[in-house]
Amino acid sequence: MSDIMALLTWTNLRFLLEGLGLTLVISALSIACSVVLGAVISIMRGSRLRVMRGISIAYVELFKNTPLLLWIMFTFFVAQLPPLPAAVVAFTLFTAASVAEIVRGGLASVPAGQYEAARSQGFSAPQMYVLVILPQALRNMVPALLSQFVTTIKDTSYLWGAMALQELMGRGMILMNSFNSTVQIFAIFGLLALIYFAVCFTLSQFVRAYQKRLTGAR
Repeated sequence: MSDIMALLTWTNLRFLLEGLGLTLVISALSIACSVVLGAVISIMRGSRLRVMRGISIAYVELFKNTPLLLWIMFTFFVAQLPPLPAAVVAFTLFTAASVAEIVRGGLASVPAGQYEAARSQGFSAPQMYVLVILPQALRNMVPALLSQFVTTIKDTSYLWGAMALQELMGRGMILMNSFNSTVQIFAIFGLLALIYFAVCFTLSQFVRAYQKRLTGAR
């Protein structure tokens, strides 16, 4: 017990919480950017131009059938971006493929009459999507996007091994080097698991509550 109490100091907890802050920043930026990119890809997939559809399909298939770690290594070692931008770019490119499918489902949920009404008002295609279609589709996409956010938070744990970025997992590994007791090392693993669980479970509960509210509104 004394070994665990020596570990649970405010300095160590703050060290881990700072790593959690970086994890959430990377995840939030990645999701925000991937929503924009995913929306573009999804709209391209619905285009009447075969080339646009082909590019969008190729993008989704490429990133859905290759590992995230590959793109993390690519942005850091090949593109030679600084660690934080490399992480955001890699997660954005990878997550946008999944978000594009989410957006496509959201767009399909908007009644066809809304498209026709927007065209009858003289809106161009970009105006139609930005002003009329996407705001309606977003309501149905929120649960899936939040679930993707949870997945992204967990996947940031790859960053320490790939580029030594000191997010939550990285901070935990650094902290382990300061302790030699097996009990303390297992306690750090347990603490990391508890932090990940608390954040992801809270978001998951919000998703469930939102889905119930959405179902009730219908």
